[in-house]
Amino acid sequence: MEKTPLKVLFVINHKAGDQKKLDVKKIIDQHSKKHHYQYNHCLMDEDDLEAKISRELTNYQPDIIAALGGDGTVSLVSSLIYKTNIKLVIVPFGSANGMAKELQIPEDFNNSLDLIVKGKCVEIDLLKVNNEVSIHLADIGINARIVKRFQMDKKRGLLTYAKHLFFEVFILKTHRFKIESDGNNIKTKAFSLTFANATKYGTGAVINPTGKLNDGFFEICIVKPFPKWHIFKISWQMFNNTLAYSEFFEVLRCKKSLITCSKKSTLQVDGEIIGKVKEIELEILPKALKVMIDKNLIHPTLVN
Repeated sequence: MEKTPLKVLFVINHKAGDQKKLDVKKIIDQHSKKHHYQYNHCLMDEDDLEAKISRELTNYQPDIIAALGGDGTVSLVSSLIYKTNIKLVIVPFGSANGMAKELQIPEDFNNSLDLIVKGKCVEIDLLKVNNEVSIHLADIGINARIVKRFQMDKKRGLLTYAKHLFFEVFILKTHRFKIESDGNNIKTKAFSLTFANATKYGTGAVINPTGKLNDGFFEICIVKPFPKWHIFKISWQMFNNTLAYSEFFEVLRCKKSLITCSKKSTLQVDGEIIGKVKEIELEILPKALKVMIDKNLIHPTLVN
């Protein structure tokens, strides 16, 4: 019997990255013909993107969905296919591409497309944050406010992020939090709480040194109040993966948690601003998503 061709749905965020230099549809067409798979594409050009992608999934019934965009695109697609047999291929085309870097996805467009036919499928955890699905990182505090500033800026890239980080240093705010997790109750002051399935931001700064993507746990990473001048040392430790040694840093390993904030604060999930909240419910979704990765690489954030 003749084998049924692989069916791939491309979800394309045409506003992400600098795609003007590439004829994306032409490259996809050439790649599909070379590797003998069928494909369809879904452009993210409507307000109700979730409904549009859901319709395409129902009508086309793909084996693989390829998310061409940044962390927001990857997160949206993941929220629609988790706990199904549809596999995810990440094609990094965003400003930071944090999850792509986490999984060592090639930055080259053609090489990332090769994961469709040459990649290895692994199952990773997802994190549920106030009913939003997070594949990467969510947080409240300094980084969430930077993300909010970043979204309002017309410019993109690491320099723009660094600019907003610089301004945020002068208005660092301390919040009080009550953390209930797996039977433990903790009260703490912090500049930020990061709810991490992954280990690092798209900038490469490591916020969760011990994180694994498929261990059935997530981490609450607490950055405690520190003298303002210490921001440079904290940043250095994050980029050198030595934050675990800081006296201003603590990690809690959890499966479920309820966070209560002293006042409403901005929450971001995978680079998307959710809004100001006072409570955050967190729950790990073990091995909920199938992702294609390079089978020839060692992935230190995955449990073998």
